[in-house]
Formats: sequence, structure tokens, C-alpha cells
Amino acid sequence: MDDAADQIIKRFKQIREENHCTQSEFAKLLNVNNSTADIERGKTKISGEVVTKLLEEFGINPLWLFGKSKQKTILLNDKDVSPKVVTVDSSGNDNIVLVNVKAAAGYPHNIQDVDWYQKLPAFDIPLPEYRNATYRGFQIEGDSMQPLFEPKEWVIGKAIGNLSELGNNSVCVVVLEDSVVVKKIKKGDDPTSITLVSLNPEYLPYTIQVHQIKELWLVNSKLSFNIDANADNASIKQLQEAMAALTTEVRSLKN
Repeated sequence: MDDAADQIIKRFKQIREENHCTQSEFAKLLNVNNSTADIERGKTKISGEVVTKLLEEFGINPLWLFGKSKQKTILLNDKDVSPKVVTVDSSGNDNIVLVNVKAAAGYPHNIQDVDWYQKLPAFDIPLPEYRNATYRGFQIEGDSMQPLFEPKEWVIGKAIGNLSELGNNSVCVVVLEDSVVVKKIKKGDDPTSITLVSLNPEYLPYTIQVHQIKELWLVNSKLSFNIDANADNASIKQLQEAMAALTTEVRSLKN
């Protein structure tokens, strides 16, 4: 094996190890049969398809991989994080599917199962803010996003196509390979990773790889059912008046 080929293999292995993947896991990401062991032994050459997947999933610069550049990554923001399934009502309009805490546990594993989505409750909000886009409701689990979001409250998220649509510090529902979390997203210089930040300072930020993201929903509103029993009568009256005004507005839109 010549020095150039040896360097390519070392860099390929470096990418795998930096992303904490086994040879089998890395093979699955790259659409390689079984394992990447033969590539790392120099028995199999790296195909054009593998080079393309390294670019798409990890932002790896092909020129760096082949020793022609010192720039390891290049900015590539077309990672598809759009919804895998969209449900509609009898009129063909998008539903706002509600994913409670229990359903969220199975969401990543059923992300493309149309029948699974049909079992979830759904509704629509006839307001202009919820037109011309796909929305989904998710229930907050835990206290990591206090004080803005309380446990058991609901957030409504707008579907995002790719990371380039998001501004820094956007609050999003992030669907990962094995969980669903609500976090503030912080972008850095490395296009292959983002940092997830909790609003509750007791929870430390942590970094994930972009390829781990299955779906992204930009949070734009919330539904809260927690009303302070000790609130004064004036506050309750204001709330009642606001709800009455909203009901009137909704009815006028339907007419």
C-alpha cells in the first residue's frame, strides 16, 4: 500500500472514530454492506458513492480526504430534516398532529409509518399564522426548558426543510434517532454539528452531529393549561376576555 492510499484510509477511519461509530454503524450510514472493515484494511477502495455520503452526512471535503486540501469540512446545508409523513383532513388540509410524551418515545422508530400517525389526535387552527406550512404539536417532558416552557405544556412547531432555514439560537423540536427533545439550537463553525442548549441552567449544553437529526420543527407557539389558582380576579377576567375575543375571531374566520 502506498503512502497516499494509507493516508486516505487513516482519514476515513478518523472520520468514523470522531463520530463514535462502529464499523457496522458507519457502513449503515454510508450504504456499505455489513462493515467498513475492508476499506480500513485497504482491501476495498472508497467508492464515489461513499465519498458523496461523507460529504452529505458529515460535510467532509473530498479534497481533504484524498490529501489535496487542508480544509477538512465544507459548508453544506442541504441535510433534509423535513417531515417524513404529513397527514391531512377530509378536505385535504394539513392536520396538526399531537405527539404527547408517551408517543414521543416511539416517534423516531415510527417516523415513516403512516398507520402509526393515524392513531394520534389531530386538529387544525383556522388562523392565518398556521396557513401555508406544516405544523406539529409536541408535549414538553421534564423541566430543562423552564422558565419558558413548563412540564406537560405543548409547543407547536413549524416544519423545517434544512438547517440553513434556521437562525442561530432558534428554539426547536429536534427529532433524533432515539429521542425527541425541545432545545435552543446553536450553530458553530463546524457545519457537521450543532449544540443543543437548555434554558434551565441546571442542564449543560451538548453537541450532536447533524446526521443524527431526523426532523426539525421550529417552535412558534405553545399551548398551556396551567392557570395559577391564586391569581387575582382581575387577571382571570382578562384571561376570560382574551379567550372570548379569540373564540369570536375563530368563528368569523370559519364563516
